[in-house]
Amino acid sequence: MLRISNNLVGILNFLTFLLSIPILAGGIWLSSRADTICERFLERPVIALGVFLMVVSLAGLVGACCGVSCLLFLYLFVMFVLIVLVFCFTVFAFAVTNKGAGEVVSQRGYKEYRLGDYSNWLQKRVNNDKNWAKIKSCLQDGNVCRSLQQGNETMDQFYRNNLSPIQSGCCKPPTECGFSYTSATMWAGTPNASASNPDCASWSNQQTKLCYDCQSCKAGVLANLKNDWKKVATINIIFLIFLVVVYSVGCCAFRNN
Repeated sequence: MLRISNNLVGILNFLTFLLSIPILAGGIWLSSRADTICERFLERPVIALGVFLMVVSLAGLVGACCGVSCLLFLYLFVMFVLIVLVFCFTVFAFAVTNKGAGEVVSQRGYKEYRLGDYSNWLQKRVNNDKNWAKIKSCLQDGNVCRSLQQGNETMDQFYRNNLSPIQSGCCKPPTECGFSYTSATMWAGTPNASASNPDCASWSNQQTKLCYDCQSCKAGVLANLKNDWKKVATINIIFLIFLVVVYSVGCCAFRNN
């Protein structure tokens, strides 16, 4: 019975080791075809995660199954640090995403977003020129406005659309600017004289620019990020419980050794 915890830790780490192989392979594949800033930005975290999982799972597997206490102690130490980091990130994610929501626009199916509605920490991240250059490159490479460009819609059809936060903020000018609809990503006229929104001057009908330099685009990115972080934070709670259980089993295995 005393070896049950060791065997369980060994099985869990063997499965984690198998999981690390496709993650590491995916990171290497990304690095071999990375042509854009966005792809180069993704490859390093994926490779680092794959290597981390592989090394930690091997330490736990050998430590539990072969009775190597020093490796099992290292495994438990890393697991403890990971539990603390996941807990801190979860609390932080809920803290920085508790502000900000889209504003309903009269007779529109979509919402519009303002950068000032979000937490100061998030605002600083997207207002950093270096950070925003990378994000904008990802948006342009991802062709987030392509579906709107290809849709041959009337004005009424477009106004009824339920646009995503990024499409609403980056692919069209704010409603208060008063531009006239030509197509989803083409707007005619000049801004209203009473419009104080700086995005009105940032808007461009050039399809590579659109509103990618607008404050509304940054707000749309943060709205999307907020939704994703809340989902990740919820998943992290489940993951945290799993980590605590595995850590407790690992402590039993270390005591057996």
